[in-house]
Amino acid sequence: ETNTLPFHPFEMQQGDILRMEKEHQVLKEQLKEAQEKYEQLESRSLEEISALKELLKKSVEETEVSKNELDWLHQDLEIKVKKWQQEKKENQENLKALRNTAKKHTDTNDRYSKTIDEKEKQYNTYLNTYLETSNKLANEKVKLEELIKKSQDDCQECVKRAVTAEMSVLKNWKETEACKLNGTAANAEANLRVLKSWSSSASAAPKLKSQIDSWEIFISNVKKQLEKVEAEYEEKIQMVENGVRNCLAKMETVDLPSP
Repeated sequence: ETNTLPFHPFEMQQGDILRMEKEHQVLKEQLKEAQEKYEQLESRSLEEISALKELLKKSVEETEVSKNELDWLHQDLEIKVKKWQQEKKENQENLKALRNTAKKHTDTNDRYSKTIDEKEKQYNTYLNTYLETSNKLANEKVKLEELIKKSQDDCQECVKRAVTAEMSVLKNWKETEACKLNGTAANAEANLRVLKSWSSSASAAPKLKSQIDSWEIFISNVKKQLEKVEAEYEEKIQMVENGVRNCLAKMETVDLPSP
């Protein structure tokens, strides 16, 4: 089991083979690492090449679209140039016509200027007359405004008195009708109390029931009419107070026949 062979010619020095094996192992690992890096770079390069191809394809398409748009713009430009040339020609003709018209207007303007000078002299004369008349009218206006204010104050006072009078009349009518209806209701309630006292007798109760019912209905109708009269008069009073006119009308009340 012991190696007794001399290391020459396989080794220059003892341990060269072992050292070479270690170096070989290191080189293998470096090769493996380099190969892995190469594969990664190759994969990345393929992806970049694919992306660049897509970008190139898109650029070609955009270039084609741009070329078509450029052709269209050239055509549109030619049409516009022709149109502008035609418009330029028409504008030159219009300018010539406008110059002729301007000359006519200048001549007319000169005539109008002379007329304006004459009219201005007349205007100054009329203005002086107007100012004198205006001063007189202003004084008269002040006097009239004072009279109008006094008349308005008198009118307001009259309106207040009229409103007060109308409200007083409506309140009196309301109180009169209410007093009348309250009196009717009070008499009816007195009659009802008498009938109810008589109906305490068992023999008289059936005979008086219909009369008691009639008086109760009559009292209810009188109170309803009283509420209606008061509400309508109050509405009219409120309308008069708010400035509504022609509200002074007496209500037509229905005389309810007593049972």
